[in-house]
Amino acid sequence: MRLPGHEDVQLPQKMSAAASGFDLHAAVSEPVVLNPGERKLIPTGFALSMPSELEAQIRPRSGLAFKHGITTLNSPGTIDADYRGEVKVLLINHGQEPFEIQRGERIAQMVFQLVPHIQLTQVDELSDTERGAGGFGHTGR
Repeated sequence: MRLPGHEDVQLPQKMSAAASGFDLHAAVSEPVVLNPGERKLIPTGFALSMPSELEAQIRPRSGLAFKHGITTLNSPGTIDADYRGEVKVLLINHGQEPFEIQRGERIAQMVFQLVPHIQLTQVDELSDTERGAGGFGHTGR
């Protein structure tokens, strides 16, 4: 659903037939400067509803990350099926220069994923595996 006052901002769209993500556009009222190391929540001007077996994941755009060091925090961000507020994107500037976000600019992408219905069960012990509790680099470089 396009939110009032954002009729000029493009709704999410795929930029090619085989794209997995829908590009999201900034619905800022005026240009926003993101300084190096700074993070800001950027509105997109829309809200959505989806079936309970889906989630929407917010991911960085590779071009912004490569060219400017702009990426999303909490990546991928999750939009739960029961959320009905405006979709916003938490951006951070890992680059060396300030980055200006213009109204309508593509800032992130949204990918839909199936979410299996899982019921957790508490147990007293876990089965053994070859890996065991090894983690964080235990297999070498």
